[in-house]
Amino acid sequence: MKWLISLLFLAAPVSAETVLASRTIRPQTIIAPSDIVLHSANTEWAADHPDLVVGMEAKVALYAGRPIRVEDVGPPATVERNQIILITFSNGGLTMKTEARSLSRGGPGDRIRVMNLASRATISARILTDGTVSVSQ
Repeated sequence: MKWLISLLFLAAPVSAETVLASRTIRPQTIIAPSDIVLHSANTEWAADHPDLVVGMEAKVALYAGRPIRVEDVGPPATVERNQIILITFSNGGLTMKTEARSLSRGGPGDRIRVMNLASRATISARILTDGTVSVSQ
């Protein structure tokens, strides 16, 4: 039993990595592999693997040499502000489609405000993966 306890003390320390920005990255920029570096320190609140940030869009400014939080990046925007998009309303067996103007930008899963072009009503809708938006009840 004593050898088991001593074996635990001799075990190699676990190394963790933190993803840092290699340069200052502006918001709405897609993060490339050259934009990050790995640092051999464990920062509890920061991304610990490049796959969590590469290909994502910066939501805020990311400064060179600072850890990148997972909350600071997200999927790239598929809907831009003032873009004309297709909006779908579904309720039970009824489905209606019309055009709307987006009032903000966002990516899949984000909720944005859109203006129905026919009625000029402003409503909240969720962005789907294909770039359309959906309103459901």
